Amino acid sequence: RRVVATGLDVPWGIAFLPGGDALVAERATARILRIPAGGGKPRRVFTVPGVARNAGEGGLLGLAVRGSWVYAYLTSTQGDNRIVRFRLGDRRVRTVLTGLRTAGVHNGGRIAFGPDGKLYAGVGDAGLTALAQDPASLNGKILRMNPDGSGVRVWSLGHRNVQGLAWDARGRLWASEFGQTRRDEVNLIRRGRNYGWPEVEGVGSTAGGRFTNPKLTWPTSAASPSGAAIIGRTLYVAALRGECVWKVPLDGASVGKPTRMLAGRYGRIRTVAAAPDGTLWVATSNRDGRGSPRAGDDRIVAVRVA
Repeated sequence: RRVVATGLDVPWGIAFLPGGDALVAERATARILRIPAGGGKPRRVFTVPGVARNAGEGGLLGLAVRGSWVYAYLTSTQGDNRIVRFRLGDRRVRTVLTGLRTAGVHNGGRIAFGPDGKLYAGVGDAGLTALAQDPASLNGKILRMNPDGSGVRVWSLGHRNVQGLAWDARGRLWASEFGQTRRDEVNLIRRGRNYGWPEVEGVGSTAGGRFTNPKLTWPTSAASPSGAAIIGRTLYVAALRGECVWKVPLDGASVGKPTRMLAGRYGRIRTVAAAPDGTLWVATSNRDGRGSPRAGDDRIVAVRVA
């Protein structure tokens, strides 16, 4: 393990540039920091305009990079969640998607490009559970769209609060999701499938093929799963309440027994990201109002995984 950055303020999204440097989004400050590939002092390279700074669980959330474009998911001062894109060094920010409901909670916020070149977004139910089953709403869904925001499609529905998206070597999409009071989830996402929320939390009835069950669940006290990453045949899931990284073996479309990494060592873990050098970058979330900050928090640690 090596510490690549300290003194961060609620790091949320991490995305890597072609040369190996990383961009990190700070949730409450709206700043995007650039961290050298080998670690070092973070440098502010952009402050995203129009971010609601006191937005509960919202603010500046997920990041993604495609070519010269940087994409950001944010809670806007206009009163919605939205996705924007911009180029570093250019102050112009272009809208990709607007109008996602927000209520200060259950924002989702993770964005990532899939192997098909499309942009995917985990959108929370905004605390309005009925939206997850409402075909007319984009909330409580995983969305898929073109890089410019056109062609938005509901890829899956029945989600409460997806904050982790990761693809395996076969192009299968895995997602981590916060439960309410009983079970957190890891789901294997299939196009058009309904994952049950709010009718089902965790494993439930699949009678008539209406709902798809998760591949893995935890008690909510053991996880609160946020970011997700896949390296090799292993899924890594950041755990906030669980204060660890869950290591989940993947065997095709099945999962093995999960084990804890870094348990209790760094406090709340918000984000994990697969770095170009093969390490797993792990970001803490101890300054988010729910943790107990330690000297140097928040931080990012690079972990060499087998």
